[in-house]
Amino acid sequence: MSYDPSNIFAKILRGEIPCKKVYEDDFALAFNDIHPQAPTHILVIPKGPYTTYDDFIASADDAEIAGFQRALAKTINDANVVADGYRLISNNGVNAHQEVPHYHVHILAGRPLGVLVEKA
Repeated sequence: MSYDPSNIFAKILRGEIPCKKVYEDDFALAFNDIHPQAPTHILVIPKGPYTTYDDFIASADDAEIAGFQRALAKTINDANVVADGYRLISNNGVNAHQEVPHYHVHILAGRPLGVLVEKA
């Protein structure tokens, strides 16, 4: 999958589409999902043009990878979800139902989330 600079997250990063930002630094942007699946539903995206986790790990430099992980951890802590638990989800590719071709992580929390995947 090649990176599409017209995807919605690229437009958000360029400021062409507004978002409800909860955190930003040199490596990542975190914002509330517009269709939340839990009381807390935050998306964390790297600022670079990466399509999937595999692309991010293969293409980003060490500073970007570490910076993104720190931004993810700070967003989790700032959301006050650690004590009750949270789920991180990154859908990568067609079978995982990735809707936006820009690597991102969902933080879900605020209610019991149930099982992640039903038995096949």
